[in-house]
Amino acid sequence: MSTDRPHTLTGRLGVGSIVFMVVAAAAPLTVIAGTVPLGLAAGNGAAFPTTFVLCCAVLLLFAVGFCAMSRHVPQAGAFYAYVQRGLGRAPGLGSAFLALVTYTAVQLAVYGYIGAVLDGLVQHYGGPAVPWWAYSVVVLLIVGALGYRHIELSGKVLGVLLLAEVAIVLVFDMVVVGRGGGSDAGLSTAFLQPTQVVSGSLGIAIMFAIASFIGFEATAVFRDEAKDPERTIPRATYLALLLIGAFYTLSSWAVVSAWGDDAAVEAAGADPGTMILTTITNVLGPVGGDVAQVLLVTSLFAAILSFHNVLARYFFALGNSGALPAACGRSHARHTSPHVASLTQSVSALAFVVIFAIAGMDPVAQVFAWMAGTATLGVLALMALTCAAVLVFFRRTRADTRPWHTVVAPALGLVGLLVCLWLTVSNFPTLIGGSPALAAGIGAVLVLAFVLGAVWSRRTPEPETVTPAPAVDAA
Repeated sequence: MSTDRPHTLTGRLGVGSIVFMVVAAAAPLTVIAGTVPLGLAAGNGAAFPTTFVLCCAVLLLFAVGFCAMSRHVPQAGAFYAYVQRGLGRAPGLGSAFLALVTYTAVQLAVYGYIGAVLDGLVQHYGGPAVPWWAYSVVVLLIVGALGYRHIELSGKVLGVLLLAEVAIVLVFDMVVVGRGGGSDAGLSTAFLQPTQVVSGSLGIAIMFAIASFIGFEATAVFRDEAKDPERTIPRATYLALLLIGAFYTLSSWAVVSAWGDDAAVEAAGADPGTMILTTITNVLGPVGGDVAQVLLVTSLFAAILSFHNVLARYFFALGNSGALPAACGRSHARHTSPHVASLTQSVSALAFVVIFAIAGMDPVAQVFAWMAGTATLGVLALMALTCAAVLVFFRRTRADTRPWHTVVAPALGLVGLLVCLWLTVSNFPTLIGGSPALAAGIGAVLVLAFVLGAVWSRRTPEPETVTPAPAVDAA
C-alpha cells in the first residue's frame, strides 16, 4: 500500500505556532551573539540598536503589501507564488530558484556555525576535539527525522527551544536595566542621538541588521498547514516581525549599557566572537554564561530546523507546479508532511557539507560568512521583487482598492529595500570576508539561479488558474 499522496499538506497551525517557526529561523540568541558585536564594531557603534528599528520599519512596509496580497495567493510558495501572480510565470519561477539557493545558503551557514560551536562546547567541558562536520552531520540527521514527520512536531520542538533562548537574554536585559547599566555612565542613550546613529558606517550597520531578520517572511510557506490562513498568515507575519525587532533593539541596547558606549565598541572590536558570552557571564555569573553557551547551540539547531521546513515546502510547491519532479509534490499519508521534499533537502544539504569538509573550509570564516552573505543578498532581492509584484498585481486586478495597503506602503517598502540592497551590494565584500572576486562569484550564482528558473519556466506546464478572492473596497 502506498504511503504517498499528491498535492496535500494539512495541519492546524495557529498564529503562535507559525510565529515560533519563523522567529526560531531568525535565531534571536545567535543574532545577539554574532551580529550585534559586528554591528557595534564595524557599523555605527553604540547607536547600532537604532538600526534594528530602521530596518524593522522598512520590513513593516513590505509586510503591509505582502499581507494584503496573501488572501489572493492561495498557493504556499511564498515569494515564488507572489512574484508569479504579480509579474508572470518566468519571474515567478526565477524567484523560486533564487529562493532555493538563498535558503539553502542560510541553512548551510548555520550548519557550519553549529559544528564549530558544538566542538568548542565539548572541548570546554573536557571532551575530545572532533571535526566540525561530524557534529553538523549528526544535527542534519536529527533535523531530517523531524522534518519527515508532521509539522506540529517541529513546531513543539521549536517552541521549547525558542522560549529557552529568549528567556536567558530577557533575564540578562532585566538585570542590566535593573542595575541601571554596568558602568558609571548608566544606561546608554546613544541610540536616541541622531548624530550617533549616522556616525561610523551606517551602511554596514544596516547590512548586518537587515540580515538578522531573515526568516520572518517565511510565514506564507506554511499556508496549507495553517488554520484559517487568510487571518493566521498576516497576523503571524506582523507579530513575528514586531517581536523580532523589539527583541533585537532591547537586547542590543542592554549589551551596550552593560559595558558603556565606548567600552562596548572596544570590546566588540577586540573579540566579537565571545563578546556576548563574556557579557552574560559578567552580568549573570559563570552559571549564566554556561547556560547561554548551551542555548546558543539550541538556537542554531532551531534555526536549521526552521529553514529545513521552509526549504522542504519550496520543493513541495515546485513539485506540484511541475518545475521539479512530481515526487517532490507528494505528502505522507500518515504524517501529511512533504516527506519526499524533506528527504531531498536533507540529501542536498548533506552533499554540500561533505564538499565543504573535503575542501577543508573553515566552518565560521568561510562556510558561515560566505553562505550568510549569499542569503542576505538573495533575500533582499526576493523581497524587492515581491514588493514590485504586489504593486503590479493590485494595479492590474483592482482586487483591493485600499491605497495604503496596495500602493503607498508597498512603494515605500520597495524604495527602502532597494536602498538596503544597494548598501549590501556596496559592502558585500566586507560581509563575506573581504574578497571582491568571491563577491562577484556569489552574485553571479544568484543571478544565474534566477535566469535558470526563468528559462526553465518555458519547459514546464502552465499551473492551474486560481480565481482571485473577492475585491476589498477602500476603507
